Amino acid sequence: MITGERMAAVDENAASLGVPRKQLMESSGGAVARAVREVAEPGASVTIVAGRGNNGGDAFVAARFLDEYDVTTLLLGRAERIGTEIARENWAALQRADYETHEITDSSAVDLPEADVIVDAMLGTGISGELREPAATAAAAINAADATVVSVDVPSGFDADGGDHADNGVDADRVVTFHETKPGLDDLDAAVTVADIGIPAAAERFVGPGDVALARPDGREGRPNVIGGGPYTGAPALAAQAALRAGAELSFVAAPDSVAGEIQGYSEDLIVQPYDSEVLTPDVADDLLETAERYDNVVVIGPGLGTADETLEATRQFLSAYTGRAVVDADALAVVPESETDATLVCTPNRGELARMGGPDTDDLAAAADEIEAFAADLGHVVLAKGANDVITDGERTRISRSGTVGMKVGGTGDTLAGIVAALLEHADPLEAAAAGAQVNGLAGERLAERDDYGLLASELVGELPAVLWGGDDE
Repeated sequence: MITGERMAAVDENAASLGVPRKQLMESSGGAVARAVREVAEPGASVTIVAGRGNNGGDAFVAARFLDEYDVTTLLLGRAERIGTEIARENWAALQRADYETHEITDSSAVDLPEADVIVDAMLGTGISGELREPAATAAAAINAADATVVSVDVPSGFDADGGDHADNGVDADRVVTFHETKPGLDDLDAAVTVADIGIPAAAERFVGPGDVALARPDGREGRPNVIGGGPYTGAPALAAQAALRAGAELSFVAAPDSVAGEIQGYSEDLIVQPYDSEVLTPDVADDLLETAERYDNVVVIGPGLGTADETLEATRQFLSAYTGRAVVDADALAVVPESETDATLVCTPNRGELARMGGPDTDDLAAAADEIEAFAADLGHVVLAKGANDVITDGERTRISRSGTVGMKVGGTGDTLAGIVAALLEHADPLEAAAAGAQVNGLAGERLAERDDYGLLASELVGELPAVLWGGDDE
């Protein structure tokens, strides 16, 4: 089962692997045509009611596969406003090949011809809620018609993420959905067919541009709180700056008073909140917990904390009582396996830290992906295992990020990753945020490697993040 949002990401990933949406549209259209053949004999009349998106484009393709039928294709709206290039191309192909096509530019002009089969291709997985005109009037006419209704991917008005169906949506007799079924389709009073349209398994397994788009914030959002520093100062500063570059509106660092000034010195953009101790202690952890719970900030805990006994006890105490979202990195990872918590954790171990936590001890994380998935299931948290290929898993679903370069073995790149994931956690679910964070961090490294791979510095990664996430240039 796959949501509409995730399906859009998989489509984009497939395109990046060399299977473009135009090719998938041909397969989708062929699947719709097969469904029509299953419910009607050649010579039957078929009316296609199509919207201006790719859902309509799938139906335009289907029309070309149905030459043995009497097919009329109705477009809701003006052809010049068809939303995607591939849908426009397939509409133009119908017109050039002299298929019967009509544009409906006003709801009052909706007049469906009598038909044995109506193909509903008005709205796909990207739109939900009550139908608006002219789709509302068209849906009413479809529902009132004495015809078998075949919906493309989902019935118009159906929410492919939540499974709800609009009161004025299309009541389909059959649904041809693509790749995997969508949440709630099986609850409809309709026959559902899942069509394989040629999306490679790698489009779901390997993190790609679709995953980044799915997790990317629409604007500034969130105020991550980095709990780090003491023995080290660069790590928490890198994490906090990366969070800002990845979309956070503010970035806080809670650190010992003895190093707070040094951390602040890395960037005037950080809000450093010192506490009166040389390292993190249980007494300090109580105060930090109260602040984190009150403001519901995403927490990053671990960068630069050190491994003093009282620091580890303070970390254990914090995580055991915390109920929010946290990225756990570096020194803080050691206490996770023994900590019972209601918090939502994303753990970001490198290969050595993964083994010390009880996960597989391996140099090839991708080859051990199934073992890491089993470990995450036992741990009860998302694991982002960092290596030449990053493995991201919640114990049920697993992704592999292949981005990055050998130059990223330099210290600090894990801290930037923790900050990126924290920023994305404000918008995306934990697995999506972790997968996209790994990909973005690696792609930033690849951009730097084009200039000087072995001279790469973690601090330079921070400046590349906006270009990777939003396509701009921050130079």
